[in-house]
Amino acid sequence: MNVFDAVRTVLAVRQYEDRPVPPDVIRKIVEAAHLTASSRNGQPWHFVVVEDRAMLKKLGEVAKTGPYTAGAAFAIVCATEESVYGMSDVSRAVQSMVLTAWEAGVGSNWVGFANLEAVNPLLGIPPEIEVIAIVPFGYPVQKIGKGKKNRKPIGEVVRRERWDQPWE
Repeated sequence: MNVFDAVRTVLAVRQYEDRPVPPDVIRKIVEAAHLTASSRNGQPWHFVVVEDRAMLKKLGEVAKTGPYTAGAAFAIVCATEESVYGMSDVSRAVQSMVLTAWEAGVGSNWVGFANLEAVNPLLGIPPEIEVIAIVPFGYPVQKIGKGKKNRKPIGEVVRRERWDQPWE
């Protein structure tokens, strides 16, 4: 799958098959985060890979927007040190992981956004490290219609050169 096809077809997945993701696929997803560009190469990010079923359940309880985390094969908790670029860098890393997983047939979805302080003590993350997201991963239960997205027309959100100049 080329990059544009991954971007064009990736969809949020909230239901996962009860089967593990092979270690080499997990490693590739983690490496995608690690290799993502970082502003000023600061790399303020930290990632915790969670495969333990009991902990996945606890993460699903703590993250009110993502109870389905409990059914994932694994999740990656994404956090940042204090940095003006931390949110941006972590967001870029999450997207790299999501697209890399999708290429391998593994679905995912961003869970939470701030307000995840309860995750720190669960995973022994120091309090000065801010958890930005939990990203559960697994093979989708349902076959997903790749590429069927409901988007505004491109001319409504893209302009050329200036705000008052339409894209098309």
